[in-house]
Amino acid sequence: MQPIFVLVRPQMGENIGAAARAMANFGLDNMRIVAPRDGWPNPKAVAMASGAGRLLDAAMVTEDTAAALADCTTVYATTARPRGLTKRVLTPEAAMGEASAKIAAGERVAVLFGPERAGLENDDIARANAIISVPVDPGYASLNLAQCALLTAYEWRRQTAEITADRVDYAKTEPATGVEVEKLAEHYEAQLDAAGMFYPEAKAEGMKVTLRNLWSRMPLTRADVQLLHGIMRQMVRWKERG
Repeated sequence: MQPIFVLVRPQMGENIGAAARAMANFGLDNMRIVAPRDGWPNPKAVAMASGAGRLLDAAMVTEDTAAALADCTTVYATTARPRGLTKRVLTPEAAMGEASAKIAAGERVAVLFGPERAGLENDDIARANAIISVPVDPGYASLNLAQCALLTAYEWRRQTAEITADRVDYAKTEPATGVEVEKLAEHYEAQLDAAGMFYPEAKAEGMKVTLRNLWSRMPLTRADVQLLHGIMRQMVRWKERG
């Protein structure tokens, strides 16, 4: 189960298509459209959806907001402007975390997105249980319909999918093992020692420890180790030829 994204009186087919694309990016496919200004279906929406046309094909189209929310138990309304209504106001992150729990409990959750020109009207917001407000710069709080849908869909994905926050993609290699790093350190230490690097003798041991510490701090791959061995070998050969 997932939240239903309800586009209320959208004005441009391009924005409907872009919203569909944003939803598809984050695994959402349940869209409802309330009284689209230019009618439905809209070829501009399909063109902008860029592969997410299936969402538009399956979208429910209604004449008013009440009909779009008839089977929903919890509704969030996205708006950036004060509306003179007493409502809980949540960030997209908090709202989608709450929505995830409600959906897991069997509820049907909807998120309202308003038309491009002025956003949702108070009559629409009055039907919502809470408001979603994106923490944008107050000096320029206006968000495009598709941008708002994207941010909300992204937060839904963060709350419901297993996401690795930090990873390394290895390109045809893998992390160097301890033995490989040790051999690299020994290779450099031996060649630098022969070149007179560790001088004076009183500082030699400390310099060697610093060098080994440098290797251990670097997230080396096997390809890195092979390259560094090759560099040192070529430097030695060049010196011998000279």
